[in-house]
Amino acid sequence: MKERILVLGGGFAGLWSALAAARAREVFDADLEIVLLNDTPWHSIRVRNYEVDLSDTRVALDDVLGPVDVHRLQGTVTAIDVRNRRVDYAVDGVARSIGYDRLVFALGSRLARPPIPGLAEHGFDVDTYDGAMRLNSHIADLNAAASTVLVVGGGLTGIEAAAEMPGKLRAAGVTKPRVILADHAPRIGSDMGAEAMPVIEEALRSLGVEMRGGVSVTAVDAGGAMLEGGERIEAATVVWCAGMRAHPLTSAFAVERDRLGRLPVDPTLKIRGLQAEFAAGDVASFLIDGTHGCVMSCQHGRPMGRFAGHNAVCDLLGQPKLPLAIGWYTTILDLGPWGALYTEGWDRKLVSSGATAKRTKELINRERIYPPRSGGRQALLDAAAPTVQTPPVKFG
Repeated sequence: MKERILVLGGGFAGLWSALAAARAREVFDADLEIVLLNDTPWHSIRVRNYEVDLSDTRVALDDVLGPVDVHRLQGTVTAIDVRNRRVDYAVDGVARSIGYDRLVFALGSRLARPPIPGLAEHGFDVDTYDGAMRLNSHIADLNAAASTVLVVGGGLTGIEAAAEMPGKLRAAGVTKPRVILADHAPRIGSDMGAEAMPVIEEALRSLGVEMRGGVSVTAVDAGGAMLEGGERIEAATVVWCAGMRAHPLTSAFAVERDRLGRLPVDPTLKIRGLQAEFAAGDVASFLIDGTHGCVMSCQHGRPMGRFAGHNAVCDLLGQPKLPLAIGWYTTILDLGPWGALYTEGWDRKLVSSGATAKRTKELINRERIYPPRSGGRQALLDAAAPTVQTPPVKFG
């Protein structure tokens, strides 16, 4: 019976883990089975779920996995048995299980939904493709009187969602859209640093987005939200974009997790203290440049996947594993029709903004983060090599 590399998750880290494992299998001429288990047949380009048009934000997993002989299973992972190296999953309510010789855990992150009354029933999000489509459908059905949208969360996701919202409302026939972006921090975009904040505020003001800092939501209903202190904001739409957490099944591993629920891994992406299990993407944490912790983004998730898949094969075959280190860090924030913002370094030095930065953002969204469009076997394998890309292009 063939030894098996099992990858859990079809997001950025999971997909590239599977492709990298397929490449390593060929490099070492090994007779291995590689299986990817995901709850949908799609690889979703999650970074774009704030946009109006989501038609090109999903890639069929079979189109990418099939050419490199990776078997796809569809189901929802329900439990992980590290001792016996088995994973339980459900398909249409039917329980099944599959064993592994090496595991790459890459189930990603989820929107943090605190137990705020009414949030689960009345809140919208852009966390997943389905969630974003539900929001877009809701907005398209609004009447002209239901013109207010409250976006909660002044981080990257909330800013990008709010920047697109006035255009979405106008396209739905709302002639006087009102968009409010609220956050508990005193200023919107405070995590982006001192140089970026004035640019973000300028862009949002020009788009007509109202900014509310220093507020906390205490309840949500069909007509709006209550704030701490008793103030109420009337809004037909409340979009929750406040915080992320690693997939809850990180609890299946008997290791100490960080404040975001992530698993500690070494630079080869092997879970510290375990024998056959690797983790990559939003579920994993380590010092990616020796000093700074990796972040929950495709910028780190994709290379983490490539190294995890490669190293899982190496570990199984007794070959040397490769450590991942990324010496650069960038943030490119989409600011809707106004443009975008490009910063470099962990101190987020402003590099460009407006239309210039937007060109970089569009290049990332439409090309850089996709698997090779040709679907050719060799192109897919070449793209899965355990290497680190250079920083995104800067336009002058």
